[in-house]
Amino acid sequence: MTISLVIPHWNRRELLEAALAALAELEAPRGTTVETIVVDNASTDGSQECAQNAGARVIRLDSNQGVSKALNTGIRSARGQYVALLNNDVELDSKWLIRLHQALQESDAWFATGKTLRLSDRTRIDGAGDAVCRGGTSWRLGSGRQDGPPFDSPRSTYFPSATAALFRRDFFEKVGFFEESFFAYLEDVDLGLRAGIDDLSGVYVPEAVAYHAGSETTGQWSEAMVRWMTAHQLLLLAKFYSGRLLLRFARPILVAHLLWAGMAVSRGRSRAWWAGIRDAFSRARELRAQGADLRRRSGRLPAVLRRAEAEIMTFQRSTGFDGYWKWYGRLAWPPAEKRA
Repeated sequence: MTISLVIPHWNRRELLEAALAALAELEAPRGTTVETIVVDNASTDGSQECAQNAGARVIRLDSNQGVSKALNTGIRSARGQYVALLNNDVELDSKWLIRLHQALQESDAWFATGKTLRLSDRTRIDGAGDAVCRGGTSWRLGSGRQDGPPFDSPRSTYFPSATAALFRRDFFEKVGFFEESFFAYLEDVDLGLRAGIDDLSGVYVPEAVAYHAGSETTGQWSEAMVRWMTAHQLLLLAKFYSGRLLLRFARPILVAHLLWAGMAVSRGRSRAWWAGIRDAFSRARELRAQGADLRRRSGRLPAVLRRAEAEIMTFQRSTGFDGYWKWYGRLAWPPAEKRA
């Protein structure tokens, strides 16, 4: 049996070198072989040669076509019955693959994702899985919190993080591949919403640990990040929310996106936020048409969103509220629902 490791990459050779060095120490499940695939978005800093020297199979794209395109290219070329997707700024604990593979072998889960700690401070959570609220914005669960008991319990989830996760190959045959019009950011949330609609759940395995630098290629709160996040959050609504669901969740949608706008503007990214709004409206019709079949069979989606939002709020209550989620929780629920 073969397990394929797929890494999308663009420049930042030093990140790739560290990731591949950690992979050299990765333990494989008994009876398996592991192949490493680096899909390179036309790097100009010697990254391709670095990957080849480390023993990876390199797929060279002729231009920077984005994270989603690179992921799909790697998945389609993978030889393995299992496919792991890894950011180029992730370093894996040596037992990571064994533990996620074991979780899949012992369950009917379609994917497995582990606990991700910050590379710069390994006592703090980078992410304990992802979740999305009814308003269509998402949170990397536990981001920035001190590692501890709230993040040590296994659970099922529909939202795989493309930061570091292991998938059954058949998962992509059932739900499809990553949304290539999402150049970067939220491509994994799009995939998770499709998994929720089709009831293809995965499992969170806290013992499988990875270390993530985070936003090393584009930068935290960069112009590009804010523009892409703004556009893609709105495009998720266009693609997945029926007219009836848009009306049903109108209040949390309005609250979620106004709060996001406030965060962007407060960080000096008003122009990037507005550029994202323009991008979303220019592409919304295309994404809406593309998602027509998903919306026709999205009867499970409201329950999926409510469950994911409850998960966000549970972690927030147990570890302390971020300003965004504190105000979302106060404003997104009508008074009658709060009293209930």
